[in-house]
Order: sequence, then C-alpha cells, then structure tokens
Amino acid sequence: MEIWTEKYRPKTLDDVVGQQNAVKRLKSYVKAGNMPHLLFSGPAGVGKTTSAIALARDMFGDNWKNNFYELNASDERGIDVVRVNIKEYARTAPFGGAPFKIIFLDEADALTSDAQAALRRTMEKYSGTCRFILSCNYSSKIIDPIQSRCAIFRFTRPSEEDMMVYLKRIVEGEKIDIDDEALHQIILVSEGDVRKAVNTLQVAASFADGGKINLQRIYEATAMADPSDIREMVGQAMKGKFMDARGILDKLLIDQGLSGEDIIKAIHQVVISEPGIKEDKKIIMLDRIGEADFRIVEGSNARIQLEALLATFALL
Repeated sequence: MEIWTEKYRPKTLDDVVGQQNAVKRLKSYVKAGNMPHLLFSGPAGVGKTTSAIALARDMFGDNWKNNFYELNASDERGIDVVRVNIKEYARTAPFGGAPFKIIFLDEADALTSDAQAALRRTMEKYSGTCRFILSCNYSSKIIDPIQSRCAIFRFTRPSEEDMMVYLKRIVEGEKIDIDDEALHQIILVSEGDVRKAVNTLQVAASFADGGKINLQRIYEATAMADPSDIREMVGQAMKGKFMDARGILDKLLIDQGLSGEDIIKAIHQVVISEPGIKEDKKIIMLDRIGEADFRIVEGSNARIQLEALLATFALL
C-alpha cells in the first residue's frame, strides 16, 4: 500500500496547503525564470520540502529531476559532505538547457559550523550554475553569512480550514467514510503538522478496515487518551474523590497502555478547555501540571507523579 503522504504530496505550487504568502513569492521566481538562494524555516510537516520540489517542477518542467539534488544534512553533517557531494554536483552544468540547478539541503541546521562555513564559499563560487534551497526548523542555527546570502521564507503552521480542505481531498480520493468530528480531532492531534495528520488518517483508515472512522478509531490510531476519561478523572479528583480518580488513572496506564507523558498532555488540554474551572484554580493546576511533566521527562516515576498531581487537584 502506497504511503499517502507521498501519494497526495502537492505536485505544483498551486497545490501547496496553507502557505499562501510563501507560494506567492515563489511563483514570482518561476515567472521570472530565476531565483536567489533560499532559506526555508519553520516547524516539521508544514510543507518546506514539498514547496522546494513543487518549485523545481514548476521551474524546470519534465527535466526537474535531472536538475534537482536533494540531500539531508542530518545523515551527513560534516564538512566532507560539502567538499565532496555538494561541490561535485554544483560544478556540473545544468541538464536540458535549464539556466541553473537546484540543490535542496534538508535539515541544514544539523550541519556543523565548519560545514556551514565551507557551504558559504560553495554557494558563492557556483552561483552561476547552481542555486541552493536550505531547509531548517530553526534559522537561528544557520550562520549569519549564509542567511545574508539567502531570501528567507518563514513557514507557519497551516490553519484548521486549510488542513480540513487537504484532508477532505484525500478522503474523497480514497473513498473513506469518516465523521467531520473525527477529522477535526485528527487536525487537533497533529498540531499543524500536515504529514502527521495524513499519517494519522491512513492508520485510522487501516484500523477501520472499510468501516466508518469515528472518534474512537482516531484515539486508537494515535494511542491517545479519550478526553471523556481524562475529564472524568480530573472531575473526580476535584470533587475530593481521589481513589475514584486513581482508578481511572490505573485504567489509562495499565489497560490502555498510555505513557505518563500522553496522560499529562491530555490533562493539560482538558484543564485549558474546561469552562467550569475557575481561572484562579486553572493557574494553580497548570503550574502543577508543568511541574509533574518536568519531573516525568527528567525520569521520575510516571505513576507517582500523576497520583501526586491528582492529589493536588483533590486538595483544591
């Protein structure tokens, strides 16, 4: 079975989801038939790699694969990758009469300082035959001399409306039967990561085995807690019924096999969104949630920390 993230990856800039400002600027480069070095910065799964490939397709047409070289800096992050791989490709002439080639360097913020310094010189020397697109999660990790040589694009998380349109395109293409409520939950869980949303939808569809995908299927596919269970647990704790709340916690940890971090995140979402909790209590609860989360991440026993958190809620 084909992976949907690749099957439904946008082929042109017009199909890119939720990056209207970036797409508008990139289209102007395609129209002019020329472009500077580019730096794509933004969180994972928002369309940086997709935009680079779509730009190459629109710029070079059928010859795009011959004039597009993709490299992941997290695989080889030392100076040799610049001196050997990149330099060798950069010095050869473009294919099929194209004005230049594109080197796409993904996760460029993983490059060492020495490698980035060597890359700066390569970008200058071969700019006549080659253009670079650097992709990173944090532009602050790219040295200033490289940033000054690039047009910088800030990729943001797509809106819920944009993600809904994209997911519905896949739903229609795969003929999936799914609730709008379940689609909304996928978008909520993915937190703006389009790749994660598509993967979640594919896993949920495989679980459903041709049946209707509802909220329960999404919880199973993402291995996340049902918010109603979390809401019940927090509610029992706040009523002072600590042992009842602890019983629900046991079910989540043992029967459902959820991790402490999963439960902490779910508790945080419930407390934030629950209108029945007064704001002064919310502040105290969020402070305790943050403290418990930190301790779990640092290696403390998750059960003890979660029980202590519920005990704190009971004291409120």
